[in-house]
Amino acid sequence: MFTSTCNCLGYEIFADTLEKLPTNYRTVINTINQYSYCMAEHDNHFKEALKNSDILLPDGVGIVAAAKFLKGSLIKKVSGADLHDHLLKDLNVKGGTCFYLGSSTATLEKIEKRLKKEYPNIKGHFYSPPFKKEFTPEENQEMIDRVNEVNPDVLFVGMTAPKQEKWAIANKALLNAKYICSIGAVFDFYAGTVKRPNKVWINLGLEWMGRMVAEPRRLYKRYMVYGPVFAYKLVQQKFKTDNTASTATLRPNPSVITIPSLRNDKFNAA
Repeated sequence: MFTSTCNCLGYEIFADTLEKLPTNYRTVINTINQYSYCMAEHDNHFKEALKNSDILLPDGVGIVAAAKFLKGSLIKKVSGADLHDHLLKDLNVKGGTCFYLGSSTATLEKIEKRLKKEYPNIKGHFYSPPFKKEFTPEENQEMIDRVNEVNPDVLFVGMTAPKQEKWAIANKALLNAKYICSIGAVFDFYAGTVKRPNKVWINLGLEWMGRMVAEPRRLYKRYMVYGPVFAYKLVQQKFKTDNTASTATLRPNPSVITIPSLRNDKFNAA
């Protein structure tokens, strides 16, 4: 299925509705926001993981604003939580299977309990990998094997960014799943271990503020430091784009200079 995208800041960002998600096998779905964009500017592996996503969702008002500011494109924010909700509803109708890979055992148990209550037609599977910066080859293979034993319709990966995005891209070819979704904080939102801001904040485009108020120590730097950094980069990119366009427009066409032939009849006569 064809989906619309918007090229913004060097990324092909999803500009459609979730109903238009492709149905290809092993579709990797990642998200981008102003913080992850700034992180990726200093982490080439992370940048490549985002660029190689089959679907890259605009999970933040900063990215939505960037598309409008730089391209004049009107796209809607689609968060990891929106994706999670959409896919669970679809799986429940179809009687599908999902796999939650990440977070703690306690969090996964809460997710399992809620999933059974709200979506009784879904077969849920869960695994909490070791909490560490890098996995050993054996640990990585264990995760792949557990997923492939189930062959889920949807694999939800919750290891926090940028680890989860890198892992999803690196192991895409080895995973037997239709959708491979990096959704990070959604594990905690759905489990109830972290409360997501209510819909008033979300509808006003201020979910980031609600989250920062709830977790100021952890999220202050993300929004209050990297927010201005992202804004500066947008202005820088806008100026660069406008300046390039102006130069191309104002540059005069080169004059055509005709050089007379050196051939002369009097010389030929001689």
